[in-house]
Amino acid sequence: MYLLRRRPQNSHQEDEPSKHDAKVGELRAAIGPLSGRRLKYCTDSCLRRYLEARNWNVDKAKKMLEESLKWRETYKPEEIRWPEVAHEGETGKISRANFHDRSGRLVLIMRPGMQKGKCTEDNVRYMVYLLENAILNLSEGQEQMSWLIDFTDWSLKTNISIRIAVDCLNVLQNHYPQRLSIAFLYNPPRIFETFWKAIRYFLDPVTCQKVKFVYPNDKDSLELMKSFFDVDNLPSEFGGKATMKYDHEEFSRLMALDDVKTAKFWGFDAKPCHSRVQAVAGTTTVVPLTS
Repeated sequence: MYLLRRRPQNSHQEDEPSKHDAKVGELRAAIGPLSGRRLKYCTDSCLRRYLEARNWNVDKAKKMLEESLKWRETYKPEEIRWPEVAHEGETGKISRANFHDRSGRLVLIMRPGMQKGKCTEDNVRYMVYLLENAILNLSEGQEQMSWLIDFTDWSLKTNISIRIAVDCLNVLQNHYPQRLSIAFLYNPPRIFETFWKAIRYFLDPVTCQKVKFVYPNDKDSLELMKSFFDVDNLPSEFGGKATMKYDHEEFSRLMALDDVKTAKFWGFDAKPCHSRVQAVAGTTTVVPLTS
């Protein structure tokens, strides 16, 4: 009598990395020879993100990636510079935090209650600029970022429209796959449920699962925030102990410096433009004060 040897339970998990590496190779072969910015964009980690977004289906990932490459050639997100979008950041509606979550991920802070402009294209362009900037500043080995969304002063009538939200989400989902790790919607008003029901229709299920509603008086919400953030670094607006202030001038200074870094990365003229720096004098960053 012969005994069948049972396969170790974790053997399937051990096979996954090699299978995924093979998929990356298949996708690279499928998209063919690359050059210039396409070659710089399509790193192995980039291909992996598109495959993850399409459940490791090479054909679907190829289609998604090719659409992104066409979009990037037309939209040219890497060429957007701070002086072009600085006016959208004056209120501090989106900024890069000066702290990371517990996993070392970069954090973007969003304040939809500070939304003033009504131009959809300007809003999308500003978001794209900050996404590109955030990606440029990701820590080594990090592919994703976390979002903290503060609903102070938000209202359904006076702030961001459904159209703007949908257009921004479409760009995020279609051209920045697997860049979002988690998004915390902090203390949204009840009326936001109406807004959420309208826009979640346009979200894929994976993105929906990354969106977490948190409330200051809810014990589970507080524990969830603590599991992702050190409360000493977390702004008080999100239940933490830090006091933060958006300084548009300082943020503009940082973005002007990052514009130089972006130019170097993509192979543009990396010489700083003094008139640009002066033009952005009056921009913004999250500056911690003594708590």
